[in-house]
Amino acid sequence: MRIRLIVASLALTLLAGNAAADQCPALLQHELPKLRSKETIDLCQQFQGKALVVVNTASFCGFAPQFKGLEELYQRYKDEGLEVLGVPSDDFFQESDDAAETAEVCYVNYGVTFPMAQTQPVRGGDATPLFKELAEQAGGAPRWNFYKYVVDRNGKVVDYFSSKVEPDDPELIAAVEKALGK
Repeated sequence: MRIRLIVASLALTLLAGNAAADQCPALLQHELPKLRSKETIDLCQQFQGKALVVVNTASFCGFAPQFKGLEELYQRYKDEGLEVLGVPSDDFFQESDDAAETAEVCYVNYGVTFPMAQTQPVRGGDATPLFKELAEQAGGAPRWNFYKYVVDRNGKVVDYFSSKVEPDDPELIAAVEKALGK
């Protein structure tokens, strides 16, 4: 009898785990390698049920000072359920080949505390699955560094913004608040 209870309990646990995985939006059913780490970022585990700003970054881009604004945006709304994910990319030839240098720019020079992935392709056939899904939902892939995709708690793109739109722009803030359900 006791063995049957244990087996039944394990079966329910497995079913519940599969149900939780099934509830994760397609956009988040990916992993990315974390910057300067052997760990990965499990997008479902870290971001499911949260609003998210995904931005393709580059350390040597003229828009790199936006890291500061992205960090301020993250700090302003993180307690309300906002996450920011930075994804360095060399698609526009402005990212270092050295992950340590990329990490120094993000973490030391700009004080970034939000998650950063290792350098990934973000456009075309080689784009990481996350960016393929973002481009499909938004109707456009990044045309340059620091494109910002605002995603709601259900994994749907609310809006996206070009490099020229600063993180404190009222339209971007309105999209973030919409994604948060405000």
